[in-house]
Amino acid sequence: MTIPNKLYFSISEVAEMTGVKPHVLRYWESEFSDLRPKKNRAGNRSYRERDIRMVMAIRDLLYQQGYTIQGARLQLRERMRRDEPAAQLVTATMEEEKSGSVLKFLKDELEALRRRLD
Repeated sequence: MTIPNKLYFSISEVAEMTGVKPHVLRYWESEFSDLRPKKNRAGNRSYRERDIRMVMAIRDLLYQQGYTIQGARLQLRERMRRDEPAAQLVTATMEEEKSGSVLKFLKDELEALRRRLD
């Protein structure tokens, strides 16, 4: 499956791409600590490519390979330990999130300034 070249995806887009229902995606967030899509002010989830790849890995472990939730969790941890590029991707994602926080702060400050000028 190819993931379209977009920065963020809605939960319905991810559900359609992966064949996993939205309520299952929300449940998996509570079971897999590495699956944490961002939420906007309204609480809507914004999945990134990394999140979609995680969903596909979880789906494969649970549905194709027959692991339990706990077994899939252990398998994902082991994969992260063995696969350095994946660990680098997680680190890069964390850096993205930090810079995203700075950009959000700046955007909020600019919006407040614009309101004062109007």
